[in-house]
Amino acid sequence: MLVALVAVAVALAVAMAVPALRHRLIHSAVRRVGARYRRRLEAPDSDVRLRQERRLRRLLGTGTGTAGGWEEFQEQHPLGQPCKDEAPAAPLPPLYLWALLPGCWDTDPRLQGSLLYLDALGAAFPRALTRRGTAVLHWSPGCPRAPAGWPLPTLYCTPAAAAVLPSRAAALRLQLLFALRQRALHVLEAGLAAELRDALLTLRTEWPRLAQELELGRLSPQPGLPEELREELQALLSPAVARAAELRDQCAHGFEGIVLRLWPRLEVVVVRTMCGTERLYCDSLRRADCRGLPFYCPFYQAAGALLGVNLWPAEPVPRFVLCPDWAFCEFLPCPASKEPRTVLLDELWEGREYGLVVTAQPGEYRCRTGEMLKVTGFHKQCPVVEPVRRESQTLSVRGESIPEEQFCQSLCRTLSLWPGARLVDYVCVESSLLGDSSGPCAPHYEVFLELQGLRDLSEVQRYKLDQCLQEDFPVYKSFRFKGSIGPLRLHLVRPRSFTRLREALGSPVPMPRVLREEQLLQLIQGAVIS
Repeated sequence: MLVALVAVAVALAVAMAVPALRHRLIHSAVRRVGARYRRRLEAPDSDVRLRQERRLRRLLGTGTGTAGGWEEFQEQHPLGQPCKDEAPAAPLPPLYLWALLPGCWDTDPRLQGSLLYLDALGAAFPRALTRRGTAVLHWSPGCPRAPAGWPLPTLYCTPAAAAVLPSRAAALRLQLLFALRQRALHVLEAGLAAELRDALLTLRTEWPRLAQELELGRLSPQPGLPEELREELQALLSPAVARAAELRDQCAHGFEGIVLRLWPRLEVVVVRTMCGTERLYCDSLRRADCRGLPFYCPFYQAAGALLGVNLWPAEPVPRFVLCPDWAFCEFLPCPASKEPRTVLLDELWEGREYGLVVTAQPGEYRCRTGEMLKVTGFHKQCPVVEPVRRESQTLSVRGESIPEEQFCQSLCRTLSLWPGARLVDYVCVESSLLGDSSGPCAPHYEVFLELQGLRDLSEVQRYKLDQCLQEDFPVYKSFRFKGSIGPLRLHLVRPRSFTRLREALGSPVPMPRVLREEQLLQLIQGAVIS
């Protein structure tokens, strides 16, 4: 018996020392554990209320029993605390095989979420879990964030050190260069759709220099790249003459469908977070650079907590199963009542919208996230939701409340009335942030646009957006008629202004559609050309 155990230990040690065998071993273990957790999630006898109460007790530090209830918790912790700003996630420890044992993985939401992601991705796209077949485009200054498939680190061909640069532009360019070296990619993973868009914009403008660096196997000095890190990453490069020639050839033929032409084995684009009008970037990429590729958004996160997972990678519209083991969730029915009363995970109704209240960390109880969700159905016992809007991105100068996604719809309808115009990006400002610079006028909105196809707009064209808003929102029209809200002001900004705005945000967060900070306002005002 002892000899057999020693033989198994030696065999495992040898396998872990060989990269290809190590990948296959961890891949097999991860897929088995992911499938096991999915079966538990989908079990017909799963008690969602019981699992939620167990999660709450863990967060309160009172064990895992089921005695007592959430009613006492609600009495002790009143509703209404705003969520703290989302902080960068702590670096995850390296995964050891023993961590996949049932007693280890069944209490860690981050590990459970990634296991479900790998199981769903591998089932839909069998070659997606190939060793070194995934490239990452994600900026995480100061502290590297774990990629979506972190339990299987041999998936990735991108050096982790490239993500932590203080400069967002330098980090994305460096990650793009390492992705271009690997022709046999199966998955392109981005933290945000805007990061993928900006990286591909860098490809459009800098492909001759990127091709030269590939050909020489030499990393050129550039702003935002410390010399010590450049030398460290330089050691990972070698001349790739054939790949450089292919890059020049494909870019010379234009950029329509460039992603699939550069990586012909690519199966899917993974965007870890796709909330609100981030979908604007995905739609733009699908029409041009990423034509012919499916997009998969695997996770739903709010207030820094992982709450749900998308089990259907091949579907175009992301839907998320809310997992009862990850956080204690409450929901405020919409429209809100004068005395709001929350309902629990097992009390949701299909087709209704709810405001999300989360208890995900000890000491941070019943936090309002500002996220509005729509229940689209149920997967076994768990609700399936779609995020519909962020309350923090609502426009309101007189209490009229124009939601983020509905403003975007009105804006897109306006663009259809401007022949040749294509929306690149936009942001809004309420006149209260402008101070004296807005002049002696009624409260109003100011909208900053980056367009393709138009370099200027007539006054008639500019008024079309205000007109569409009046048609789409009767309350706004009423205030405009009475003069309580002034006419909307529209400005065009120079190309790549929003790339610089995202750099100025200082952290990888979804693009705000309503600016609340004067520093960001001044930056975008300085980019106005019309």
